[in-house]
Amino acid sequence: MAEKNTKLVYSTDTAVPRKGKPDVKEFPAALQPAQQKVTVRLDRKGRGGKSVTVIEGLLIPETQREALLKQLKSGLGTGGTVRDSALEIQGDHRDALIATLEKMGYRPKRSGG
Repeated sequence: MAEKNTKLVYSTDTAVPRKGKPDVKEFPAALQPAQQKVTVRLDRKGRGGKSVTVIEGLLIPETQREALLKQLKSGLGTGGTVRDSALEIQGDHRDALIATLEKMGYRPKRSGG
């Protein structure tokens, strides 16, 4: 047996690799904020009638996404979270978020009504 850390039940003298952590997505460094397709929309589905503003299309690493969310939440005085690479801000703050993202160099589009 080649590896000691395997939980091999049946062997033909070939090691079966263990499942590891998934690879972290790497974003292209050449993609500037103005080149990204960022959408800002309002969502109420599955939230008991509560409104949530969703920001999608930000192609930035997870650490920068968390920092951006913290900055947006503190500027608006509200809560929020990162879910499936989209930022969710509690309440209807589409206009304020679009203005803030434009100041940061992004070109956000308002989606929906």
